Amino acid sequence: MRIAVIGAGRMGAIRAEDLLSGGAEVTLFNRRDNVAKELAQKLNCSSAEYADLLKLDFDGYVVATATNSHIAILDQLIPLGKPILCEKPISLTVEETDLVIEKSKKHGTEIQVGFQRRFDPPISVAAHKVSSGQVGTLYAMHMYAHDHQPSTLEFLEGSGSIYRDLHVHDFDLVRWITQSEIKKVYASQAVREHQQYAKYNDADVSLISLTTESGVQVAITGTRHNPVGHDVRFEVFGSKDSIAVGLNLKTPIHDIEGEISFSEIRYTGFIERFRQAFAQESHAFIEFVDGKTANPCPPINARQALRVAIACEESILSGSAVEL
Repeated sequence: MRIAVIGAGRMGAIRAEDLLSGGAEVTLFNRRDNVAKELAQKLNCSSAEYADLLKLDFDGYVVATATNSHIAILDQLIPLGKPILCEKPISLTVEETDLVIEKSKKHGTEIQVGFQRRFDPPISVAAHKVSSGQVGTLYAMHMYAHDHQPSTLEFLEGSGSIYRDLHVHDFDLVRWITQSEIKKVYASQAVREHQQYAKYNDADVSLISLTTESGVQVAITGTRHNPVGHDVRFEVFGSKDSIAVGLNLKTPIHDIEGEISFSEIRYTGFIERFRQAFAQESHAFIEFVDGKTANPCPPINARQALRVAIACEESILSGSAVEL
């Protein structure tokens, strides 16, 4: 199986490494050909000139470039009719996302969206416990999304917002785990410490209250800085059980009672926290390209999660809850 990985940065390297370990033959492409060549030498795989991307034949494509380049690349790849794995988000606007969905349907092209948290083994187990009824009637969910280090100005320029970049993963998990669309959101935010966020009307702390159409209430807290490490976890409360995901010896929080023997070194970033999830997701793409499984995460999921993120921004502006 031949897979083209477009992008030779951090995510391109991860995708290429995982696809290679899954048995795929990988060719790297980057707008700067020398960067693709250097990474290919490190990973012991092939690279080719970016200008030849559409001239060569592949079984599938991975789009692992900056968000603002996704639409242009997808516009070229979709007519080929081959499976595509695109990192989230497809776009920062619903309108562009809809155009991609419409065009992919026209050409019969399947796009798998990179919501890697779905492939995190503990999260998958939690989702199964909910869907199988082991948790019972869902009462509520509490979610935590706390980055280790604050973002750079260069990153903030194209990230969209804390909702479109960070919390979009939480919104996808809420929909996936509850199997229900999100009906209403209320959001508040602030710049508490890191002033670069104010330049882009963004925030370094956020608090979200949302309700699903099925009636599940969810509280989400986010920060762009956690001095202890990268903290992504959640709790699900139901009539039969209460479960926690992401609470382990590497969770970056201090236990005042001192009863949990946390590791000295905690999660330092999202890649370390979800390294296994990325591998599972890339291997799932191989199965998908090979026709062994259905698309595990179609682009409608990117669209719906993005709608919630935008509703949060509208809530900030209006100071009131927003219905979707």
